[in-house]
Amino acid sequence: MWELLDVEKNIGMTLTSSYAMLPTASVSGWYFAHPQSRFFGVAKINQEQLEDYASRKGVSVDQAERLLSPNLE
Repeated sequence: MWELLDVEKNIGMTLTSSYAMLPTASVSGWYFAHPQSRFFGVAKINQEQLEDYASRKGVSVDQAERLLSPNLE
């Protein structure tokens, strides 16, 4: 999506190596509305969940740790 929309050129937002958007107040995504939808937060994950995610995603634990660092306990 980022490359398709040429975000960096068009509005100046960039991605870090851990996929954080800069400037830090940036938000992007696909948003769908439904009258019965509910908001939920994502809790912190532990080492076992991190390792499981890395295994299912086919990436190293180090890479998964870098990508998910804000969500780690």
